[in-house]
Amino acid sequence: MGNSDIKDFWAAYRAATGVPDQAYDVVSFGDSPELADELLALVRTGRKRGTASLLRDYAPGAVPKPGDHVLVLDGAGVPACIWRTVRIDILPFIEVGEDFAAAEGEGDGSLAYWREGHRRYFGRQAEREGFAFDDRIEVVCERFEIVWPPELADRQGGAISPRASGS
Repeated sequence: MGNSDIKDFWAAYRAATGVPDQAYDVVSFGDSPELADELLALVRTGRKRGTASLLRDYAPGAVPKPGDHVLVLDGAGVPACIWRTVRIDILPFIEVGEDFAAAEGEGDGSLAYWREGHRRYFGRQAEREGFAFDDRIEVVCERFEIVWPPELADRQGGAISPRASGS
């Protein structure tokens, strides 16, 4: 699968919903194909509607914002779904709360599970990239709704119409 598959997936979403052409991010979950597929499975069941990343990973002015679109790839790089960001909170790792842990939908959905899993994940990232991870590092907590494909979309009736406000 390649770049043309990504463009075709985005074009199908736009054609079906009338969303104007705009920039969108292309991501996969986790740091391995296996983790990407595991987390994507949670999205497909409706359990996962949040994701966390480190603020340090974004260029100035590039932090996601409500209304942004993200095209998600599976572990093999195949387009799987598109989400629209609905909420962003930036806070120290240790201040991430139970409601966000539940929105991430991983493990038992508890804050304890979230912290343990994300300490491991961000710890691997810190080791690879040579930075120090601690409980005060700023985390971007992103909540999203699935808008494509229609059978996964969060609202009844398939794909969600674009917002008039564009925000």
